[in-house]
Amino acid sequence: MGYVNPIDKIVKLVREKAHPDCKIILDACQSVPHMPVDVQSLGVDFVCASGHKMCGPTGIGFLWGREALLNDDEKMPPYQGGGEMIEDVGGGEMIEDVYLTHSTFARAPGKFEAGTPAIAQAVGLGAACNYLMDIGMDRIHEYELEIGQYLYKRMSEVDGITILGPLSDKKGDRTAIVAFVCDNVHPSDLSTFLDMEGVAIRAGHHCCQPLHRELGYSHSARASLYFYNTKEEVDSFIQALEETLQFFTMASGSDDDDDLFIEKDDDIFV
Repeated sequence: MGYVNPIDKIVKLVREKAHPDCKIILDACQSVPHMPVDVQSLGVDFVCASGHKMCGPTGIGFLWGREALLNDDEKMPPYQGGGEMIEDVGGGEMIEDVYLTHSTFARAPGKFEAGTPAIAQAVGLGAACNYLMDIGMDRIHEYELEIGQYLYKRMSEVDGITILGPLSDKKGDRTAIVAFVCDNVHPSDLSTFLDMEGVAIRAGHHCCQPLHRELGYSHSARASLYFYNTKEEVDSFIQALEETLQFFTMASGSDDDDDLFIEKDDDIFV
């Protein structure tokens, strides 16, 4: 939706209403790559993020947790065992001491890292973190606010679409994401035709079907920008979007839809 949730207010409400033993885990996959995040100030118990959304490799992410919780063997025992896990018998890092009747575990994060870790992915994620930090998360955030504002402004000028989320072009009210729906065009069809023009958007329910039901839509399209995108690319997207919507408008008025062909650069697409 392009909205930054007020985590401090949400956490305060949960702490007031939930059971005292309730733990809060924050999915920060959409925020960690785009803005400075101070996990200590969030007031949550766990924070998770994925590597591939922050310029890193797929198949890896990270979980931050409060140290007292992670090292509580009763409430958070290891979820699996594996090779190279015994410190005193074989040189592993997960288990501290092994007896015939029980075992004592190493302190976190070791006790959660049984077996051979995803070494290559971890190295790649570390390189991605360094890359983003070298650019500066404050700089990335500031630029994305600027280009996100431009994206929203340009999309507000396109006829036939409804923008979802905060309806404001004020800098800081939106992130560099715009979810939208089009009149008489399914998001999947739109994304397919834009892909033919070299423009990549996402179509679907974006892992939030209940929100779509609440808004009255089954799916939506989403344009997402990152620090490597430019205003010129936004303009190219808008041009392709307008041309694609114009095509579908013309196609919907055809009396012979079964025989409709699309001709593009000497290639024929049925």
